[in-house]
Amino acid sequence: MADLQCVIVDDEEVSRMVVRDFIKRTNGIQLVGEFDNAVSAYEMLKDTAVDLLFLDIEMPQMTGIELVQSLEKLPEVILITGRRDFGAEAYEYNLTDYLIKPITYPRFLKAVEKGKTSIEESDQKLVENSEDDTLYVKADNKIVKLSLKNIYFVEALSDYMLINTIDKKYVIHSTMKALEKKFPDNFIRVHRSYIVNLTKVETIEDLQIEMPQKSIPIGNSYKSNFLSKLNFL
Repeated sequence: MADLQCVIVDDEEVSRMVVRDFIKRTNGIQLVGEFDNAVSAYEMLKDTAVDLLFLDIEMPQMTGIELVQSLEKLPEVILITGRRDFGAEAYEYNLTDYLIKPITYPRFLKAVEKGKTSIEESDQKLVENSEDDTLYVKADNKIVKLSLKNIYFVEALSDYMLINTIDKKYVIHSTMKALEKKFPDNFIRVHRSYIVNLTKVETIEDLQIEMPQKSIPIGNSYKSNFLSKLNFL
């Protein structure tokens, strides 16, 4: 499993420094962003998927809870606060954990492990239901049922997969190999970064597959297998 990408959002420099140091000391997690206010963090998080968010609650302009409410795609959120009366918020929004300042390293590790476990058990596992041709995926901090016939293609984005359906896109934690094993035969790997649903292919020209939503390249090493799956007249 790749290192989990972490972001810190806290208006207190000392608190950020402590969490930053804990992240550096911990294997398997990597700091990719640090903000002293939730507004700036929102600008990053609305477009960038991360794994763990260490989030202060009480901040000016936008609180941590307001940031949680504003994001469509939530990572594993670990709340950080100096008060003990915000536990209900963590429970209400199904957040990963709730840390009280001053944070100790053992308690920090426990919260990180909870986040890792949630990702390993939910985000990285697709549950296939062969009876009605559906997949269940963990996306947007909830489990979503997808009909295979509505999936057009899957695109690899670093350590994430983007599942493109008729009306929505879902960002999940997985790998191309894992998805290939879950999908039926009409889903074909055509490039190191793409799996396509053959039933959605409209035309093929110059090693480009024309889909309703996008033109997808065919990799040289995948060309022969892809063409062998087509039902030529």
